[in-house]
Amino acid sequence: MKMEKKYLPLLFGIAIAFGVFIGGKLNFSDSPDRLFSTNSKKDKLNRLIDYIDYDYVDKVNTDSIVDVTVNGILENLDPHSVYIPKEDLQRVTESMKGDFVGIGISFYTYNDSIAVIRSLEGGPSDKAGIKGGDRIVMADGDSLTGKYLKEDDIVNKLKGPLDSKVELKIYRKGEPKLLNFKVKRANIPLKSVDAAYMLSNDLGYIKINRFAETTYKEFKEALNKLKKLGATKITLDLRDNPGGFLGIAEQIADEFLEDNKLILFTKNKSGAIEKSYATKKGDFETGDVFVLINENSASASEIVAGALQDNDKGTIVGRRSYGKGLVQREMELGDGSAIRLTVSRYYTPTGRSIQRSYENGVQDYNDDYYERLDSGELVDSAKIHLADSLKFTTPKGKIVYGGGGIIPDIFVPLENGLQNETLSFLFKRGFIAKFIFEELEKDRNVFKNISKQDFIDNYVVGDEFIFAFEDFINSKANLKTSFADYHDEVKHYIKATLGDQLYGDGAFDEIFNQNDPMIDEVKKISKHH
Repeated sequence: MKMEKKYLPLLFGIAIAFGVFIGGKLNFSDSPDRLFSTNSKKDKLNRLIDYIDYDYVDKVNTDSIVDVTVNGILENLDPHSVYIPKEDLQRVTESMKGDFVGIGISFYTYNDSIAVIRSLEGGPSDKAGIKGGDRIVMADGDSLTGKYLKEDDIVNKLKGPLDSKVELKIYRKGEPKLLNFKVKRANIPLKSVDAAYMLSNDLGYIKINRFAETTYKEFKEALNKLKKLGATKITLDLRDNPGGFLGIAEQIADEFLEDNKLILFTKNKSGAIEKSYATKKGDFETGDVFVLINENSASASEIVAGALQDNDKGTIVGRRSYGKGLVQREMELGDGSAIRLTVSRYYTPTGRSIQRSYENGVQDYNDDYYERLDSGELVDSAKIHLADSLKFTTPKGKIVYGGGGIIPDIFVPLENGLQNETLSFLFKRGFIAKFIFEELEKDRNVFKNISKQDFIDNYVVGDEFIFAFEDFINSKANLKTSFADYHDEVKHYIKATLGDQLYGDGAFDEIFNQNDPMIDEVKKISKHH
């Protein structure tokens, strides 16, 4: 399945679930007796659960009580120590692993059936001839239609062992009979590099959506492609990137930093310090780099931005980042669930901790975006609170601050227009994508002979799309809304989503980034570098 892009303010859940974490895992499942028999505090919890299990007046699901207990304990630690239930762990693990075994389609459960949005280029379904608009009605003889169809059930039918085959029956508009396809399952990448293309003759652009196991490899492929196209400067877009693996962030920072430059250091409860330095591997140490961040750029994104800023490498553009300077380790709990427990703090090369305060509790911590909005910080850099006690100096004398996120070198305010919250909401909830799918269903041949680049450069969304979209929203979302005041913004979303469903391969970002204020700022300042 294709990962959904999200552009709503502050992705709290994602930022907390991803964070910065160490790749290693600890498993406590092999010795529960030893863990829970020698400590009176642990024994107390065990006895309480046993009492409820055996003596409580009503039947109670003690598994749910344990879940509540674990969450309650973690909530008293910090906002980024989190519990991952068994039913969520596989999905979270796959996202960070970077691939899964499947048939390679992006789909909707649409009108009680599975509608293929697009077969992923080069994947099993693409090779088999499955097309956008196809409806998968059966898999290995089991029906995949009906209003009670759950997405988990669909995924379980389409996933399976590597190289195994699944027999699909497909309804295709215009065909008199169902079509039969035998598709061989393969490793399907969950891409973390959304787009890589040239912004000008010498300025490349790379968008990273998270720091997964495969991200460094994807990044290197993108970087090498852009260098061959003439890139001597790179825009690294880390906006809305919630983080991921610490080691991957270090590898990417290493690409831009000279040998032996400090990338970051971590400090644990006992005060033990571990330092990470750049190696000889860097392939872009002499080129200019511009890093885009916003209030949703967290943890691993902040490691990269902070490492470059503190080493006087490149230019950080955007708004103050999320402010997460804690490192987690994943620990399995023996029943298929896990916790990600904060085990250390990280510091940028000058010694900054960018972790913002959580002393007033998780709710206050999660409301930080709205506090920034109310204070005016998102539209005026002068409203950012700076503490002299948290002032640091880079080797070349630039003043930087700790205490809550990375403050950019060049501030770009949050604007209306593309950031319109109504449109962002409709996009995140999938209304725009479903509208586009319905429009394509009317006649996909309209775009049959239009190449991706021709579409990006020349296709114009007509006013009829706006009126059709208004009708769609008012009927599907039960709203009475008009887009009369921002036709251009609606057209922008429509064209980007249309490009994504037709072509994939970064088309959404390449279209959506046109007239983007931060990218326009980078284009302007890159001419003077």
